[in-house]
Amino acid sequence: MPKRALDRARMARLINHGPTVLASCQDGERRSIITLAWVTPVSIDPPMLAIAIAPGRFSHGLIAGSREFVVNVPPSRLLRAVWYCGTKSGRDGDKFDGAGLTAIPAKAVGAPLVKECFAHVECRVVKAPTAGDHTLFIGEAVAASVEQGAFDRHLRLRQPYHTLHHLGGPQFFTSAGNRVTAA
Repeated sequence: MPKRALDRARMARLINHGPTVLASCQDGERRSIITLAWVTPVSIDPPMLAIAIAPGRFSHGLIAGSREFVVNVPPSRLLRAVWYCGTKSGRDGDKFDGAGLTAIPAKAVGAPLVKECFAHVECRVVKAPTAGDHTLFIGEAVAASVEQGAFDRHLRLRQPYHTLHHLGGPQFFTSAGNRVTAA
């Protein structure tokens, strides 16, 4: 099959089909949520993951200051909140309030959990290297939780816990295979 050239700047869309997450953060009294599609496990022992955030984002400063964050996994029914948190700035107001989400205390970090999400990974930043125009916040998972019943015994998601996967712009698909549009 013939191939066509692709702009290198769009290469992430070829490989980035992991779940879209809501990363929550807090530094002092300031808190926020950022929608991220760039998240990946980077170590099993110790358990670590990395999130990529551009330095100009409000959440970047909160994570850099507190050295903590929580990766919250939203179900697909939170599409509007996910879109809101990815298109509004925390500088302009509290995203928990704006998105209709609930902040609850985490077990091991100061950043809040997003109550409406079904899974959470609480992280402490161990490294934060610059990679081009983003910072990779590498966090050690210090606590993790998931709603009972979200997975079957083979770690497959059950309904209604389908995840969102970003395709670009307002286009997503769910882990159930449905294409959905946020805007």
